[in-house]
Amino acid sequence: MKTMVAEKTLTELAIEREERYGAHNYHPLPVVLERGEGVFVWDVEGKKYYDFLSAYSALNQGHNHPKIVKALIDQVQKLSLTSRAFHNNCLGEYEQYITGYFKYDKVLPMNSGAEGVETAIKLARRWSYVKKGIPENNAKIIVCEGNFHGRTITIISASTDPDSFGKFGPFTPGFIKIPYDDIPALEAALKDPMVAGFLVEPIQGEAGVVIPGDGFLKTASELCKKNNVLFIGDEIQTGLCRTGRVLACDHENVRPDILILGKALSGGLLPVSAILADDEIMLCIKPGEHGSTYGGNPLAAKVAIAALQVLKDENLAENASRLGEILLSELKAINHDHITLVRGRGLFCAMVIKPKDGKDAWDVCLALKENGLLAKPTHGDIIRFAPPLIITEVQLRDCIRIIKETLITY
Repeated sequence: MKTMVAEKTLTELAIEREERYGAHNYHPLPVVLERGEGVFVWDVEGKKYYDFLSAYSALNQGHNHPKIVKALIDQVQKLSLTSRAFHNNCLGEYEQYITGYFKYDKVLPMNSGAEGVETAIKLARRWSYVKKGIPENNAKIIVCEGNFHGRTITIISASTDPDSFGKFGPFTPGFIKIPYDDIPALEAALKDPMVAGFLVEPIQGEAGVVIPGDGFLKTASELCKKNNVLFIGDEIQTGLCRTGRVLACDHENVRPDILILGKALSGGLLPVSAILADDEIMLCIKPGEHGSTYGGNPLAAKVAIAALQVLKDENLAENASRLGEILLSELKAINHDHITLVRGRGLFCAMVIKPKDGKDAWDVCLALKENGLLAKPTHGDIIRFAPPLIITEVQLRDCIRIIKETLITY
């Protein structure tokens, strides 16, 4: 007698294939997406979801924004890559546009966010040797506990997260780690004459949308100036309108000496990052001393211009600010014994979930998925809520309804 075996779903087959042939360095939610438009995505079974993660804020402009897609298609049909061995007719246009947008003298284009951070560290070190007079190979960078700047060897050398740095040593020296949002600790660290820069996230995203106290960034920036140390703002996740301002540093009128951008700089279409600084800092690096084959390619240049223009034309900072107040207020108003904390700024919120009956934030995210909303936990007990900034109030309130109805069953 033959045994009947249930046919596997498209979702199961796709996940099995990834598990079989891909490295196991991620633990995704069990959903397989095949299409996206605006604030929505669809899985391979045809089910529709609200995207409430936005690819960690790479999709601030939403999935497949037509103006950004058009810029990509128009350019890819002409020229996609030259390397920096030759000039191309798009790079200068992009450089003029982005430096004018953020009011810096120069930009150094790269690809991934981690490359952006690596570049900023190199630039700060070089500046400290050329301009500050620190003896070569002695420069130090101050970083904050709980940071997440990427996963390269140098960057994890600055991490305090065991999952990031455990059993990956030996590590790059030259980092001083202090508590986040701790001005006295920063003051003490700045007494070291070998300090070149202070690398900081204006809001710690991966740590769970941890927001420093009012005045921290402003005071930190002033202390850096006083001690001739570069303030390096990692705005890869918090920048480009996510927190209700173009940059999260704008909430305290802080202008980083080195600004790092990425993620939404391409509207989610391809990896694009940028490091902005004024001439006194940027020109410390000379030809042949740093670069990238793909950095500043014509395709990235045109896409980044379109992505930045969409942020401005569609008033996405203002939308994030207005709707963020609604989202934060509604989440804080949820009366649930196992919600221990809700925090956020703009459309960048986090909910801390206390485990219950063997279930935790992962289980809440699974239930949200079943109800048509995709979010992802971090550190086991925190759920980040970060929808595309193009979301409407009607859509947002529908998402709030889903969150509330889901939590009733937890």
